[in-house]
Amino acid sequence: MYIAVGNFKPSYTMIKHVTAALQKFADFKGRATRPEFWYFFLFNLIVTWGVYFILAMVMGEIAASMVQMIVSLALLIPYLAVAVRRMHDLGKSGWFILIPIYNLILFATEGEKGDNEYGPDPLETDTQFDFEKDSAAK
Repeated sequence: MYIAVGNFKPSYTMIKHVTAALQKFADFKGRATRPEFWYFFLFNLIVTWGVYFILAMVMGEIAASMVQMIVSLALLIPYLAVAVRRMHDLGKSGWFILIPIYNLILFATEGEKGDNEYGPDPLETDTQFDFEKDSAAK
């Protein structure tokens, strides 16, 4: 439930895409949209560096670095999975994430329209996230 102020409604876009990426944390099959990839990338940066800066002030840099490394390792598999699914959205093999600079260009490129060999177009499927199903049932 949210409170609408005038015509403004809060956007849960980042939450939706990060939740979707984390729900499919080890799923290297299928396709991921640009927003799903980039919002997860941003989430990854915010969490890892946020943990570091907060803990560096409280516990010192060495302990903060160790915790940051643990958090980074915990988010590594979900990041690789969403990156591979992003390449699949372009009709490319997941191995293209290993090519420097070119992979950044591919991550920013619009995905193939319609179905491809990796699955249906994620923009054309009517996907509801778990928290949307819960609120629709009420």
